[in-house]
Amino acid sequence: MASGFWLVVGLGNPGKQYEGTRHNMGFMAADVLAERWSVNFSDHKGIAMLGKGVMNLQGKSIKFFLAKPLTYMNESGTAVASISSYYQIPPEHVVVIHDDMDLEFGRIKVKAGGSAGGHNGIKSIDRSLGTNAYARVRLGVGHARRGPNAHDNTVNWVLGGFGPDQRKQLPEFLADGADAAETIIFSGLSRAQEQFNGR
Repeated sequence: MASGFWLVVGLGNPGKQYEGTRHNMGFMAADVLAERWSVNFSDHKGIAMLGKGVMNLQGKSIKFFLAKPLTYMNESGTAVASISSYYQIPPEHVVVIHDDMDLEFGRIKVKAGGSAGGHNGIKSIDRSLGTNAYARVRLGVGHARRGPNAHDNTVNWVLGGFGPDQRKQLPEFLADGADAAETIIFSGLSRAQEQFNGR
């Protein structure tokens, strides 16, 4: 029984063409955590890149899995449900890091439950886990111009890259996203909300 484990999931789309796009913020934050805690990814059943590590903070050691689903965004739940049932990790030990168009670039919101806010990855996880009682680290990417082609604009926006200014800020922003996930695990959701939601 691995119930002491946590599962941190960074959302994104697999494949070269999606690297460095807004929709892959979760993958990028997961990579920061992997580097920080020396996690090596390997293939889990063809549906996720999965690694195992130990976080040592505040005099505590916490074992965790780090996952990047390979299922494309709208099927992310398949990977999350498979890993959490395989390793018997309850939803309250799951932290999902994802991009969020309702927040300006650079803003972070930590929450548990609530609506998927139109995010297909989150909708899929809610469906597959049968609950939304897991924690989420929402990384703001801002939104596309509204207009007659709103849907196409949105798709092009989330699958687009960052401008030079944002690229400069990205490493620090992703490090903050990684910090937020760690804070949830070590200090609890409300502490993480106090620390990150007001910025």
